[in-house]
Amino acid sequence: MTDAVTKAAEVLKEHRSSIDRLDAILVYTLGERFKHTQAVGKLKAEHDLPPSDPTREATQIARLEDLANRADLDPEFAKKFLNFIIEEVIHHHKQHQT
Repeated sequence: MTDAVTKAAEVLKEHRSSIDRLDAILVYTLGERFKHTQAVGKLKAEHDLPPSDPTREATQIARLEDLANRADLDPEFAKKFLNFIIEEVIHHHKQHQT
């Protein structure tokens, strides 16, 4: 291999290592987030509160969109990601209600 190819392979390996660490952070962060949303779902069920809160959801989506812009992340992707999480949380909250 040429020096340029060897260097590129080293840089690629470093990027992949960082990606692997960040993936682990994402998974553990989502796990922690869902622990809290499960607790919220149980609390809502105990107090006969609705499983979804459209006002809070809209606020969170706007907040995430702002964070995405500041993080140089596509805000549409961020909104889709949060909407996916919100749907899953509401699904869990509904399970606590039954």
